[in-house]
Amino acid sequence: MVNIVILVFVGGALGAVLREFSMLMVPSLADNFPLDILVANLLAAFLLGLVTALHGRQIVSEAAEMLLGTGIAGGLSTFSSFVYGAVVLMSASTASAVVASVYVVISLVLGSIAVAVGLKLGGQGSA
Repeated sequence: MVNIVILVFVGGALGAVLREFSMLMVPSLADNFPLDILVANLLAAFLLGLVTALHGRQIVSEAAEMLLGTGIAGGLSTFSSFVYGAVVLMSASTASAVVASVYVVISLVLGSIAVAVGLKLGGQGSA
């Protein structure tokens, strides 16, 4: 139990660092569209799907799933940043409320696709 907590802790720290790097490397778009947050969340969704499928097929251990899926994917993605990005867009102007809605829909649809692709590449289910 203690080892799994340590793995999640270390993975979460690595995921948070990866999120910061992705936020620094992804360019900003017009209308303050939070592309950096979208990219980080999509990468995390894909990683979680892939690791879950590989664990389901017993290719990766539970410890690896905790490190990669719970830790790194959890640290890389962030619901609070997702919501913050949407709120910032909505508060800018009426037109930005439309952009915010598009951002939320794109995040949910592409996030679902990213998980499905990860599961498919990991050999679980059909995407």
